[in-house]
Amino acid sequence: MRVNVTVNGEPRRADNVWEGESLLYVLRERLGLPGAKNACEQGECGSCTVYLDGVPACACLVAAGQAEGREVVTVEGLADGDELDPVQEAFVERGAVQCGFCTPGLLVAAHDLIERNPEPSDVEIREALAGNLCRCTGYEKILDAVRDAAAKKAVR
Repeated sequence: MRVNVTVNGEPRRADNVWEGESLLYVLRERLGLPGAKNACEQGECGSCTVYLDGVPACACLVAAGQAEGREVVTVEGLADGDELDPVQEAFVERGAVQCGFCTPGLLVAAHDLIERNPEPSDVEIREALAGNLCRCTGYEKILDAVRDAAAKKAVR
């Protein structure tokens, strides 16, 4: 099967996709976008979170055929060319990136939160990131980064 999808603003096509193939596999292996990570393959860890038609989704749970004709934004698409999104900048500046496996999903989830709620409380940040598991950071630096990103976006 052929899957036509817009990824990070560009029309893309994947050929010879088999019926059970996930959107995550297509993004990583067929389209060369390794940002979203393959961890649990059950939608439990959040490392594969992408935007699907503007809504965060675990790409491991989306059949590739379900993405036909739709728009996907990956962690790579959050940046504007060489200019990182404030969420990406804040994660780097605050040391919220350690092994990096959870980072793409956390970035998409944090980006979504700040787009919906430019001044989130700590409780709202924790709730928004609850579907993303991190085994390295202890979350405090991640929370700091989200707070900083929200402040940066407010200034822009």
